[in-house]
Amino acid sequence: MTEFDLSGIVYYMNSIEIFAGGGGLALGVKDAGFSHASLIEWDTDSAKTLYHNYKNFGFDNEQQWIFNDDIRNISFSEYSDKIDLLSGGPPCQPFSIGGKHKAYNDTRDMFPEAARALNEIRPKAFIFENVRGLLRKNFAKYFGYIILQLTYPEIQKKQDQTWLQHLEQLEKYHTSTNEKSIYYNIVFRLVNAADYGIPQKRERVFIVGFRNDINGKWHFPETTHSEEALRYSKYVTKEYWKKHSLKYNKKTADKNVALFAFDKKPWVTVRDAISDLSNPKNGNDYYNHKLQQGAKQYAGHTGSLLDEPSKTIKAGAHGVPGGENMIVLDDGTVRYYTVREAARVQTFPDDYYFPCSWTESMRQIGNAVPVKLAALVADSVKRTLYSSKRSNKNNGSDTF
Repeated sequence: MTEFDLSGIVYYMNSIEIFAGGGGLALGVKDAGFSHASLIEWDTDSAKTLYHNYKNFGFDNEQQWIFNDDIRNISFSEYSDKIDLLSGGPPCQPFSIGGKHKAYNDTRDMFPEAARALNEIRPKAFIFENVRGLLRKNFAKYFGYIILQLTYPEIQKKQDQTWLQHLEQLEKYHTSTNEKSIYYNIVFRLVNAADYGIPQKRERVFIVGFRNDINGKWHFPETTHSEEALRYSKYVTKEYWKKHSLKYNKKTADKNVALFAFDKKPWVTVRDAISDLSNPKNGNDYYNHKLQQGAKQYAGHTGSLLDEPSKTIKAGAHGVPGGENMIVLDDGTVRYYTVREAARVQTFPDDYYFPCSWTESMRQIGNAVPVKLAALVADSVKRTLYSSKRSNKNNGSDTF
């Protein structure tokens, strides 16, 4: 458990994770220094993965802190004003590019439940993550509704209200001169995980909010890696090939690469992420590193190149989508990622074990937030909360 000494006062950063899935976001939040009060996940297979890895979350047993239940059955009132961070990934299928695009007509839309949890817990900050389809143009009105729900979670939708009627109520409240008690200042951004050193081109929306009594002055973390820097490393300095003891092939050279250095690190590639793993055809000492047969490549169904960040690892609406979950080897053949390789691409640690089938494990990994990206965002939130606490303490305020 992380603690800060503030003029003799020990302050612990604690959190609750809802819609925890296979644990990517929760693990990143823990790595950033938060102590989980609980993890909540309704899916039995995903909960099985959480149970199996309870020690990775700092728990001393799996049953006391991890709840396999439907969030709609859970009251959070006991946590009111006791939690620093609420995090989670409300089910994204209603907004997924590969889904049925039902959004607010989809019973899997759990943003109303996320707003309810926010209202009952009243955490100092929250982090929610979702697919880029959330920002699709034809969902713009409903996305605005989501943001207003999260801004004013106290104004809950009544049972007899439609979402449009509730939106109208929220808009009127937002533009009124009413004294607003608790609300959240929200920032959202579409990010590419590759720009933060994740070996995967993965675009996701992060929604981050701070309670109005928190003097946050928060901004989204700056990007650290770039495609241009990777191309420079490959085709100007040739350092990329030297690092992997590979011969530089002039035929593949990019003649349009800029001939100057960059202030960011190169994108991390699939080869960077998995090259130290043994051939899955052979025996190995790594968890979940077993060859899955049956990979085939055809038009619109191609694998990820070794010397680029991976395509987005996907869960799929009807089983695992093979094209995004294959890699193209040096000899041009393709095979599926092993579960361990996919977990590496999503930056799970090697001791994080997926106890389910390949298909189910890949679904959980495809739905996850990259652990290191989650940790980066959560760490920036933690530092903001800490700075606000220190500022309030120096000003003689005990409101935090």
